[in-house]
Amino acid sequence: MGAGSRIPTAPRRLRSLRAWLLTPPDVGPARHPGPLAATPQTRRHSWWRVMCLTGVDYFSTLGYQPGIAALAAGALSPVATLVLVLVTLLGALPVYRRVAVESPHGEGSIAMLVRLLPYWQGKLFVLVLLGFAATDFIITITLSAADATAHLDENPFWPTALKGHEVVVTLVLVALLGAVFLMGFSEAIGVAVVLVGVYLTVNVVVIGDALWRVATHPGVFADWSAALTRQHGDPVSMVAVALLVFPKLALGLSGFETGVAVMPHIRGTPGEPEARPVGRIRAARRLLTTAAVVMSVFLVTSSVVTTFLIPAEEFRPGGAANGRALAYLAHENLGQVFGTVYDVSTIAILWFAGASAMAGLLNLVPRYLPRYGMAPTWSRAVRPLVLVFTAVAFLITIAFGADVDAQGGAYATGVLVLITSAATAVTLSAHRRRQTGRRFAFALITVVFVYTTGANVVQRPDGVKIAACFVTGMLLVSLLSRLSRAYELRVDTVDLDPQARWIIDEAARRGRIRLVAHPVADQRPEAYREKVAETRADHEIPGDADLIFVEVRVTDPSDFETSLPVRGRTVGAGTGEGGYRVLAVESTSVPSALAALLLHVRDRTGRRPHVYFSWTEQGPLANLLRYLVVGRGEVAYVTREILRRQEPDRSRRPHVHAG
Repeated sequence: MGAGSRIPTAPRRLRSLRAWLLTPPDVGPARHPGPLAATPQTRRHSWWRVMCLTGVDYFSTLGYQPGIAALAAGALSPVATLVLVLVTLLGALPVYRRVAVESPHGEGSIAMLVRLLPYWQGKLFVLVLLGFAATDFIITITLSAADATAHLDENPFWPTALKGHEVVVTLVLVALLGAVFLMGFSEAIGVAVVLVGVYLTVNVVVIGDALWRVATHPGVFADWSAALTRQHGDPVSMVAVALLVFPKLALGLSGFETGVAVMPHIRGTPGEPEARPVGRIRAARRLLTTAAVVMSVFLVTSSVVTTFLIPAEEFRPGGAANGRALAYLAHENLGQVFGTVYDVSTIAILWFAGASAMAGLLNLVPRYLPRYGMAPTWSRAVRPLVLVFTAVAFLITIAFGADVDAQGGAYATGVLVLITSAATAVTLSAHRRRQTGRRFAFALITVVFVYTTGANVVQRPDGVKIAACFVTGMLLVSLLSRLSRAYELRVDTVDLDPQARWIIDEAARRGRIRLVAHPVADQRPEAYREKVAETRADHEIPGDADLIFVEVRVTDPSDFETSLPVRGRTVGAGTGEGGYRVLAVESTSVPSALAALLLHVRDRTGRRPHVYFSWTEQGPLANLLRYLVVGRGEVAYVTREILRRQEPDRSRRPHVHAG
């Protein structure tokens, strides 16, 4: 190494790593699937191409859904699957078509409930829903990767030395998925189109061949019909049993929430307003309908052929068709070469199904948690979140031993809770709009999903236990984050109206800028007069010095980040100046609003403003709790602390006085 060479110092390497982590993949919001991808400059795609992106999750359930149905319902599997299809087409599809209309910017059904439930109860409800969404999406990643591993294990060309190492192989697949998102995801839709096209094509071949075998061997249908009658007797009993086992098939309902989450990527009508993108909404509804119809056809036909042609014992754990019923038919009926082609396509789409889930997580978490102050600021960046989600997927994979069946309960729980919340949201929306017919229909759909969710929890309580761990973790992280970010400046923009600008500029022209914090509840002229006298006496301010009152009305203290509208006005008859000048502000927090206003005044006028407070009589702990919960508390101290952290240079920091 030459004399001029220099080894990078650890701090420099850390700074480089930090810069890489916080920079969006491929440099620019249009190149990654997070919420910033919804900018007007983003290249949008035809609805059918975006459908393929959501379809890698939805359509990939064909890899294991027929086997799950056969295991749950036995010979009744086609009937139970038909119930699932009816619930999909008459329940989930109408609900999410309504969600697409109400939430066209990718916020999903959660945003609808946020609008209906403000303040802290709304935030807590969102956190619980996000916990279930995380359950759904994380388990999608781990379950799909585990099922891809199962298909690898059963392929005759897979090396024998790698069999029995399902956990390791699944971890490698999860790591590869994370690597895709760390590098960038600009070509995700193109890859999804290829994978979905190939996968659906080979499934058409396998199912078409199997249907031909069923049609040319009438004895197969007769044997199934006899077994069905022998096991369940009359048609009423069959329908009753199908309804009872239906919750176990809820995996076939996945993908709808992701379908509305990716709406910002859909191309609408050129020139349509972003506030109401009618063309995009129409295209999204077409996406949801097409995906649901295509998947319904595949679900019914695959259930029929697998039930008719595969021995029941092969569906059980350890059987050759367990978790891979269509792959079993591909190998048995079309040979090992085509079976291997089918396995490769299945493995690819199951692995990439996690990409759809990861995209959903990267849209939901940064959209809500940082804005509520319930996640660190770095959670807006894609790469750190990818590392966190990948690490959680590792833990889940190890905990469940890469077992597909063991993760099915948690997956179904997450899916059903999200769909139930969406059904509830659209029911409440129809009620508020006084749409009687739709309100009744959506209420009935909601009842169906409430039953399905409850039955799933009773049958597979492990699912709700896992979801409860996610929810608890979400609540704990949110609480700690809110505490750690308590002294952050929560204001992103300050908007002065003309009167407020005049008041500030006039005070700057005369000399010092003195602001006096005043409670918004008492706006009598006498109250301002008394406050002037008190402030001048406490702080020995000359009688000819200008004083400007600042009043902060707290809107929703559970919100975190907000804009700051400032309106100027004059109250009463003042001391020869035509009245008392007041700056009226609306914000989620009094100290944060005052700190942001002071910094804005400094930057606008070039003068360091002064602000005057009166100390409260409550204890420090009570004031801290008041500040965290209702946005008030010991305003003087907290305002000064926010300013100290925001402006380290004391020579540029606004003055804070308390007396």
